[in-house]
Amino acid sequence: MNKNDFKVTIFSLSDRLFPLVARLLGDKTKAEDALQEIMIKLWEKRDQLEKHPNIKGFVFLTARNYCLDILRKKRVLVNDGELYLNLLKDTQGETELENKELNEIIIEILKNIPKQQREVFIMRDLDGYDFAEIATIMDIKITHARVLVSRARKKISEALENTYSYERGNYE
Repeated sequence: MNKNDFKVTIFSLSDRLFPLVARLLGDKTKAEDALQEIMIKLWEKRDQLEKHPNIKGFVFLTARNYCLDILRKKRVLVNDGELYLNLLKDTQGETELENKELNEIIIEILKNIPKQQREVFIMRDLDGYDFAEIATIMDIKITHARVLVSRARKKISEALENTYSYERGNYE
């Protein structure tokens, strides 16, 4: 694979890789650095890449594994729920206190969802990956990715419903 092929095939995926790397590392600056390192690793493996049947999958898997290696080395725990804080800050019509309470509730709900469901849910609903990309990154079937997202959404919905039902005094 020459420089131009690499640029077109691999480097063009940077925009799609960044949300995954940033979410896994929990820091945009670290994600930018990691993305550069990932590109260097991929450049070094360009001969393998050229022969690989699923280049895009190989790239995403390399990025994911690189981030997990960094986290293992530093023993840092990533709290996926923090992503919701940024998402919900701009909610219109809600007071700051209501937003804060909702953020805390969602973070707690996310902590109770199985890890794989949480990861797939965040990739789909926050990072905007399609099911084929998620399946490739997570090394699962597309149908399984759909099931995981559906289950995560259902659990979040039920937990929010139970929380707000309880707060309104509806003790079922």
